[in-house]
Amino acid sequence: MFSMLSSPTYNVKAVKGKDMTTPSSISINDPSSKKGNTLSSSPSLAAQSSNPSTNSCIAYSPTTRTITVSCTNPTRLTDVNNALHENSILAKQSPNGVWLLSANLIIDKGAIFHIDSTDTKWLKINSRVVGSSTPVYSIGIQGSARIDSVKITGWDQLKNTYPLSNGSRTGRGTYIYGTPRPGLYVDYNATGASNITNSEIGYLGYETGTHTHKGASGLSYYGGDGSVIRNNNIHNLYFGFYSVGLSHVVIENNIISNSGHYGLDPHTGTHDLIIRNNTVYNNRGSGIICSLNCYNILVENNKVHDNAGDGIDFSRFTYNSLAKNNIVYNEPNGIFITRSHNNQVYNNSVSNSVEGIKVESASNFNKVYGNFITNSKAHAILVNNGSSSNTFYSNKIISTTPAGLKIEQDPTSKNNVFNNNQIASAVHSRLPTKSS
Repeated sequence: MFSMLSSPTYNVKAVKGKDMTTPSSISINDPSSKKGNTLSSSPSLAAQSSNPSTNSCIAYSPTTRTITVSCTNPTRLTDVNNALHENSILAKQSPNGVWLLSANLIIDKGAIFHIDSTDTKWLKINSRVVGSSTPVYSIGIQGSARIDSVKITGWDQLKNTYPLSNGSRTGRGTYIYGTPRPGLYVDYNATGASNITNSEIGYLGYETGTHTHKGASGLSYYGGDGSVIRNNNIHNLYFGFYSVGLSHVVIENNIISNSGHYGLDPHTGTHDLIIRNNTVYNNRGSGIICSLNCYNILVENNKVHDNAGDGIDFSRFTYNSLAKNNIVYNEPNGIFITRSHNNQVYNNSVSNSVEGIKVESASNFNKVYGNFITNSKAHAILVNNGSSSNTFYSNKIISTTPAGLKIEQDPTSKNNVFNNNQIASAVHSRLPTKSS
């Protein structure tokens, strides 16, 4: 049977590995709100380990309803299930690997966890909390993880369907709080990479306003330098991807759609990140936005279209970054640079957007060249609000309307250089004329 520690944490042996010391208490991030979905009953833990040992590397705390995995050898859901034998915490719902998780799952520092087709087809994270101080359950990775060829989603156990959350934000400090939904996050100072490949990730995250809850964005990386996110279908999250201070990560060949806010949002000091060959569409904020002191970001060969916000943003002191060879269409601003400097935007195709390429809010020393801008509704290129010393050259501009042919800078913007931009009216099919 389980042995009781000084705090209410149950410890069991699930896999063979190095001896680990299990913490006597487990802490998780403070919730932004304790409102949420709850079930009335609280389960009892009457489980017995299939391989009991005093050197435990899987622990369960009923106080916080948290499973902590400290195993240094790769561990899977089957190992957790064999240790706990408690369906109210982790239930295997089908022989082919459909699981329902009704607890927080923490992968401890130094631990390795795999969610893959070896034992998992679909991991459902219950959106209805039971006896927990948190508004929702989350998977938090403090060690490292490999997620491959599986499906991970939130799940409303009572409605027997995916959980929906209708929260939103305007970007001007107004928030509509969302119904809590589970999240997946890589924690600060994680001890290894967490790769997500060939998988479907959906129905995670919700709007919490100015308060923070690590899992609230949906899929978040606060650590995990060197990770790869590749060949996934990421949909119906609150943020399709969010990061803080992350570096040397590759995000490629993914489909990111139907996010409650941004599609991809590398944020706050994220650097040396590659975003390429992704399709990003139908998100309720910008498709791809790099914001707040991000640098060395490469955005290339993506198809970005039909987002409620802009297509590609370099925002709030993003610098030394590139947006090249992207296809962008049907956006408010196709490519938007605001309060950002020393970036390059080139060889992109931008079409059917209100503003083709817009540079504003004291953005300086950016280069915009070799882009193909067609059928803009207001301007092909607009420079305003004190943006200076930017260069625009060798862009090709075609439109059926005069507005779509306009290159304009307002009186507050100085020392911008426009050279060799070719402008052609599709109505008259005349030869291109060069802008000064």
